[in-house]
Amino acid sequence: MLLQIAWKNIWRNKVRSIVILSAIALGIFAGMFNMAFYYGMVEQRIETAIKTEASHIQIHNKEYLTDPDIRLYMSNGSEMTGCIKKLPYVKEASKRTIVNAMIASAETGSGVRIVGIDPDIEKKVTDIHQRLVTGEYLEGIRRNPIVIGEKLAEKLNVKVRSKVVITLQNVNGEMMYVSFRVAGIFKTSNTVYDESTVFVKNDDISGLLALTNDDIHEIAVLLKSNEGIDQTLADIRNKYPDRDVKTWAEILPEVGLVEESMNLSMFIFMGIILFALLFGIINTMLMAVLERRKELGMLMAVGMNKLRVFTMIMFETIMLSLSGGIVGILIGVGFTLLFSNRGIDLSTWGKAYEYMGYDTIVYPILNLDMSFQVVIMVIITGFLASLYPARKALKLNPAEAIRIDI
Repeated sequence: MLLQIAWKNIWRNKVRSIVILSAIALGIFAGMFNMAFYYGMVEQRIETAIKTEASHIQIHNKEYLTDPDIRLYMSNGSEMTGCIKKLPYVKEASKRTIVNAMIASAETGSGVRIVGIDPDIEKKVTDIHQRLVTGEYLEGIRRNPIVIGEKLAEKLNVKVRSKVVITLQNVNGEMMYVSFRVAGIFKTSNTVYDESTVFVKNDDISGLLALTNDDIHEIAVLLKSNEGIDQTLADIRNKYPDRDVKTWAEILPEVGLVEESMNLSMFIFMGIILFALLFGIINTMLMAVLERRKELGMLMAVGMNKLRVFTMIMFETIMLSLSGGIVGILIGVGFTLLFSNRGIDLSTWGKAYEYMGYDTIVYPILNLDMSFQVVIMVIITGFLASLYPARKALKLNPAEAIRIDI
């Protein structure tokens, strides 16, 4: 009964109710869509980190990540890779030889991280071969092919089949100068990665470093799903306690930090929106209570106890907040579904986003748990907003309220 009365009371002043409902709906919509946009952007960054840069798990010599010396290699690379591939969640594992070196063209030079790979296996672990803008993936060049990033190609002013010279030091301390030819040029959403990482065949780089094909610096492990990370991590660490085994979040801590802070930052943002709406709701309901002082006084005079008056005002406030919140959520869901397929083009600020490793086309992601949590937050906001107006109604003296002329 009280719910029906409360709902009718909301619409006694339609203009005021529609204004506050619109304000709540717009606020919730803005928060919902911003959360979906941010989730989409972060998920795309994580996907790039896993599929392009780091894979799910990486294995190194215990000291390698703190001091990436080429002499800190693992000498049983083939045996380790074969065992890791047999783990239940593992999709593929790729062994790599890595060295920091200088690359130079006829015009200029730059420092790079050379990654020696088996192209056929690496295709199953990373998606660099799918990101080629020109040329082929370590093919089409008979001797010493190399694949470089578009940003590095622009810096060196080279193109496919151009010659570049690699300067490096092998494990014996000898300086080596070797020419390579550009087989392909790739482009990812991370310009820093494109400018600093190049790929060559493991057979070509191992000989230059005076290493065997079984001497490797890194094993990249791609899993069938993210759910298997913890189990696979524990399995590898138990099997190889003398190796440094880390997840992508530990290898790329800046990306892992973004994921960890995502939920907290989104709830803070939504909390700020709801906090601002809180005062608007309080003001609206307080006006409604003051306008109905005589009516509320009469209700109490004829026997309606203060608890029922208090409950009625609370119901009005919560129903007003929830109605606006649901409308806002539905609009937010609609816009999210619309842009989840079309994407939002941020190419105007493309250079800034690519420098941070983010795609310029963002596809918002609808999170059902997030929507449910927003509904709970709206209900809590409505409850808090109802306390002061309802308390104000309780202070009414029935005898004095009846005498008020409206």
